[in-house]
Amino acid sequence: MGHSIIKLGFVLSLLLISFNSARATILSVSLQAQDTLQFKQYNGSVVDAKTNDELVFATISIDNTNISSITNTEGEFSIKIPDSLAKKHLAVSFLGYQKKILPIESLSEQDNIITLEPISIALQEIDLVAPKDALLLVMQMLHNKGTNYLENPVRMTAFYRETIKKRSKNASLAEAVAYIYKQPNSSGRKDIIDLYKSRKSSNYSRLDTVALKLQGGPFTPLFVDLMKYPEYIFDEELISYYEFSFLHGSTIHGKPVYVIGFKQKEWVEEPLFYGKLYIDSTTKALASAVFNLNVEDRDRASNLLVRQKPRDIRVYPTEASYRVDYRIKNGKWYYGYGNVQLAFVVNRKGKLFNSKYYVSSEMAITDWYENGSGKNVRWRDRMKPYIIIADEASGFSDPEFWGAYNVIEPEKSIKSAIDKIQRQLERDES
Repeated sequence: MGHSIIKLGFVLSLLLISFNSARATILSVSLQAQDTLQFKQYNGSVVDAKTNDELVFATISIDNTNISSITNTEGEFSIKIPDSLAKKHLAVSFLGYQKKILPIESLSEQDNIITLEPISIALQEIDLVAPKDALLLVMQMLHNKGTNYLENPVRMTAFYRETIKKRSKNASLAEAVAYIYKQPNSSGRKDIIDLYKSRKSSNYSRLDTVALKLQGGPFTPLFVDLMKYPEYIFDEELISYYEFSFLHGSTIHGKPVYVIGFKQKEWVEEPLFYGKLYIDSTTKALASAVFNLNVEDRDRASNLLVRQKPRDIRVYPTEASYRVDYRIKNGKWYYGYGNVQLAFVVNRKGKLFNSKYYVSSEMAITDWYENGSGKNVRWRDRMKPYIIIADEASGFSDPEFWGAYNVIEPEKSIKSAIDKIQRQLERDES
């Protein structure tokens, strides 16, 4: 099949470095109004009301505003609420569960446990009204990418986190707040990212003499936005290489959705994707997508995902999974969260044992407002899609680094890593 399957930057740079050459550049930071907001921070977890299982990637938002956050892979959340919104309500939603609205004043600042009830409606009713042709529904979803989503440029505030682990040990951690000037799906203009604030720490001693670096930074989860960038997976030619089928229906944000499974056709040799599309039953808008790259052919998958590597190293992916979630306001959907999870095996010539690396890249939209075209962002200030953000930041010495900006609550292992970094910095300063 003479076709470039993946045109975007789901790529890695695998580079040899010496430990003493690691570079840390401190970015200049200008204070902005949000840093001075008076706010309270609320922490807790979202769980299944019946099983008490944690609900991963549940949406936490201040009702009737654009301020939001998301639970981490342990079901935990953190959200900062300005004092001016203290009388409002918190909205919590998750795929297949009843949306919950509760007064912010009813929350404590720590250890909130929010339970959600599974939807009890007869999901077969959704299935009964589903169109007969799954491909036709997907085509309709793509056709409506302009009318179902925000139709004007918006400026989004986003929190980005990137981690690289060698087996279970954290080797690199980078975080950032960025402004995304999101262009309408119907526009041919690309999204603009302006990096506001970032920090990183890398422990190269845990990477042997090989440093695995993610190229793309916040663009990596941003490009998972299938409605803005459908050409990367479902362009006019590629869509014919997939087969689509209906699965049992579900709900998102209390709205019924069709669930479409997709995978590459058996005769297709190039690695493509497989997964699920969650399509709103009323508007035919994509509400969420969870999918993986087929990595069965190690060499072909490696050629897609690895940009550079030393000659004496063989590297291949064992997992490449992607997720995108959309949120809705006033009948219009918008990009809310993107996640990329990659796993690699690295074999080095002359070494008896291989190394396993795990790369995570995620970004959540925490606030947005209209009329943010980004035209006033100077070219030199615009983040480039080939950025390696782990080389562009530092700043873990300040525990109040993020101020009033919302972040994704770090998992316990990341919390532990941040605490160790801060303790080491304190010892170095003393």
